[in-house]
Amino acid sequence: MPSKKEVIEFLAGTTSKAGKREIARAFNIKGSDRIALKALLRDMADEGLIAGSRRKLSRPGVLPSVTVLEIVARDEDGEFIARPATWDDESGPMPKILMVEGSGNLVQVPGVGDRVLARLTPQKPDADYPYHARTIKKLPRTTSRSLLGIFRSLSDGRGVIDPIDKKQLKEWTVPKGATDEAGDGELVRFEIARSARYGVPTARIVARLGNPEAQQAISLIALHAHGIPDEFPPAAIAEADAAKEVDLGSRVDLRDVPLLTIDPVDARDHDDAVFAEADTGPDNEGGWIVIVAIADVAHYITPGSALDKEARKRGNSVYFPDRVVPMLPERISNELCSLKEGVPRPCLAVRMVFDKNGHKKSHRFLRGLMRSAASLSYEQAQAAIDGRTDDATDPLLETVLRPLWGAYASLSKARDARGPLELDLPERKILLDDKGRVRGIATPPRLDAHRLIEEFMIQANVAAAEALETKRSPLVYRIHDAPSKEKLVTLGEFLATIEMKLPKAGMLKPAQFNRILADTRKSPNAELVAEVVLRSQSQAEYSPRNLGHFGLNLRRYAHFTSPIRRYADLIVHRALIRAFGLGEGGLTDREIDELEEISGAISDTERRAMAAERDTVDRLIAAYLADRIGATFTAKVSGLVRSGLFVRLTETGADGFVPASAIGHEYFYHDEVRQALVGEDTGLAYQLGDPVEVRLVEAIPTAGALRFDMLSEGRKIASSKGRPRSRIADRSKMHQRGKPRGGRSRKRR
Repeated sequence: MPSKKEVIEFLAGTTSKAGKREIARAFNIKGSDRIALKALLRDMADEGLIAGSRRKLSRPGVLPSVTVLEIVARDEDGEFIARPATWDDESGPMPKILMVEGSGNLVQVPGVGDRVLARLTPQKPDADYPYHARTIKKLPRTTSRSLLGIFRSLSDGRGVIDPIDKKQLKEWTVPKGATDEAGDGELVRFEIARSARYGVPTARIVARLGNPEAQQAISLIALHAHGIPDEFPPAAIAEADAAKEVDLGSRVDLRDVPLLTIDPVDARDHDDAVFAEADTGPDNEGGWIVIVAIADVAHYITPGSALDKEARKRGNSVYFPDRVVPMLPERISNELCSLKEGVPRPCLAVRMVFDKNGHKKSHRFLRGLMRSAASLSYEQAQAAIDGRTDDATDPLLETVLRPLWGAYASLSKARDARGPLELDLPERKILLDDKGRVRGIATPPRLDAHRLIEEFMIQANVAAAEALETKRSPLVYRIHDAPSKEKLVTLGEFLATIEMKLPKAGMLKPAQFNRILADTRKSPNAELVAEVVLRSQSQAEYSPRNLGHFGLNLRRYAHFTSPIRRYADLIVHRALIRAFGLGEGGLTDREIDELEEISGAISDTERRAMAAERDTVDRLIAAYLADRIGATFTAKVSGLVRSGLFVRLTETGADGFVPASAIGHEYFYHDEVRQALVGEDTGLAYQLGDPVEVRLVEAIPTAGALRFDMLSEGRKIASSKGRPRSRIADRSKMHQRGKPRGGRSRKRR
């Protein structure tokens, strides 16, 4: 019979399941001796020396060498802190685990809120952390265990949590002892606590995340919900603080070239500058020389540095109405790399030569030192061209601004001939007051100044991809695949209902979509067609394999022009530096081997940022409309599902849901071909893009959810033969017939 010490040592040394049977086999215990072993194990359990079932025993508080962890915080050195994804409260306090990542799996490093499969190494009993862990695999995100909500305290020491997930709009009770001393109105991460078989589930707070209202930052919810890091580790800050300004050295001197930055009026960093002049060469009459200079971020962010590791984790900057979560610390993004007016700044520039019709004849990349002649806003530059100069633009009008517009006129010819997809959708901007509350929503005008900068940046991005391909250099492409066959079939069926045809898939180019949009621009179906065409498109992403860019109608394309806010651009900068021998900071062999992983990771962080930005806008607008319950609004039908329809308000662009019970008193079916909900008795329908009038009946700011009643009657539409139908029913009638009510509405984007 083994001693208690021997049993504990055996359990500590095994990495597989170890129960009574395995212990008996290890110590060669047979026959009636098994009864004695059972009594020994029972005594050890009573003494708290072991825990678990007879099939799987362990030392209390001891974790297996490979286990699932959840990243919950950073320590004072910026390292990630984790805890076990599952833990028995009877085993004592939950251990905190230090994540120690090796350099070979940087892409696998998660963010706060992520779950990972990790390998654990026990530490000495007096260590700050009982375990160190290395990531084996990042696991898919799940909201089934850990949720976010706003805590409301009750007078008896208990509390209630209002979840922020639109799909989980249910209050959870927090019993005494499970509140983690959270304050009223505080954002918390919580779990659904264990309950008896027939007991009512309750919530347990596992992390306090601050009070979004007190911080006047509703974007705080999105940061934690999507696991976006918003604090830089001390090592990265130290590197940024130690960085110094750059001298000319071996760089090309561009300080006398009157390069301009043209940005939004509230821009905090300036990472691109432009210049144009007429080409005086005898073989290029009417042609132009264009220089696009981009902040030389690669000089400051070197591969493998603390700044590089953090930028790689973040993938990109995230822009909220009330704050920016930058990819790089402010010392780098807003100071040393920002192309400020009149200040020497390092840059990576491309000099391009175009003919009079905007076709590129040549390009050349160089590493230089520039000095911006002026930092202008889009509106300021446009006003100058339109004849309204100011003190800053008047001396630049003839020598700098008009050549820029002249070059843009030529490039526009080539762009029109190329025929990129023309989905010029309006962008709404939320305006905040000094307390962080919404004071209005505006739709800024789309100016030629915007299009000029956009076209210059596109040409620079194309030049980067072409240059690297010429050198047979690996790179990260920005790819946009053609629409899938399934989406084209759906689009074709819809167009047939309005007597339009979609060309055969083998012939499809963006120009065909543009023709469809142009043919319907003045018809009542214009917005409907634009919405359906938009939904037929694929999503752009990053990849080391080139698939081309369908939307821009380009064979090759790479992001080069925004390395301050996108890691993809920094990779392209490094590739150019290595390929053309432009000095230090080039792409490393390790990065080349990891381009597939890097591309996947930054595509994920881009989607994460888009979701967080969208969620924050929804919450801000819901808060803005919360005191207008009962008000009526004009809207457009923006989506259709079996349980109801989605609407987008004309006034604010806010999205909301109209449940089936608020549409009409009859059965509806979802006509997927015609993108409509159709009443089975009356034939009256609500179609994607239809103008409607709705009444606001509920606004939940923390979830960004708006619910409306439908006030407008549907309209008659022609039926579609052989249509796919999904029946939905008025939920009030379902209830009357004894059927269960439908679930809560959910919002689709």
